[in-house]
Amino acid sequence: MAVSVDLNSDLGEGFGAWRMGDDALIMDHVTSVNIACGFHAGDPEIMIATVEEALQKGIALGAHPGYPDLAGFGRREMGCTPEEIYSFCLYQVGALSAVAGSRGGRLRHVKAHGALYNRGAGDEAAARAIVRAAGDLGQELIIVGPQGSCFEKVCLEEGLPFAAEAFADRAYTPEGTLVPRSVPGSVIEDPREAASRAVRLVLEGKVTALGGEDIPLRTDTICLHGDTPGSAAMAALVRSSLEEAGVRVIPLGAFLKGVS
Repeated sequence: MAVSVDLNSDLGEGFGAWRMGDDALIMDHVTSVNIACGFHAGDPEIMIATVEEALQKGIALGAHPGYPDLAGFGRREMGCTPEEIYSFCLYQVGALSAVAGSRGGRLRHVKAHGALYNRGAGDEAAARAIVRAAGDLGQELIIVGPQGSCFEKVCLEEGLPFAAEAFADRAYTPEGTLVPRSVPGSVIEDPREAASRAVRLVLEGKVTALGGEDIPLRTDTICLHGDTPGSAAMAALVRSSLEEAGVRVIPLGAFLKGVS
């Protein structure tokens, strides 16, 4: 049986008439999209346009809720309570679900953005708030997060599907966490390096940390950020390199057990 993986990207992260990155070009190569829901980026017009484009290309739809932090692009920790996190995640995911339904589609997954993603990975109360918000929509949404994180623990306890995510365009610490963006070398900008890392993640379950150590990393889905320089070319090379290595690149939900 061929090895399978999903290739996802964070898209729809613009404001008004301004669009970030090459969303349409990136969608030619990924199999899932995580769409900003208006709190860290995006707005109703962009949400609708991104959903329509993704549906036309047969890409799985995911919600990408973040902190209410437009100025900081959702990458600043805000110290919100679990109750606040639950409320604004329910609001954001519910809004994108309504947009998807209005266009004949449906959400497949939820992946928190930026500082909220990092908070949920290590803070069980925050992870539970995000997972509960997704679960209360009653759509069997897959929760995307790091392997072994609080997201995975809470999903196991709640009986909700979980997908382990790794990043082709971000550097890792020896502990298996992402290197902070403030550190030089934290973002992988060379498409060839990102493609090589993606193939190794899938076939060997390993990635080389910033210090040179190999660390194990389980991967159901690989992320490429839409705001990484040259993201469209990177997505193309990552996709072709995976397929040349014999990896099936298919949407989330198509190969996770128990998810239709």
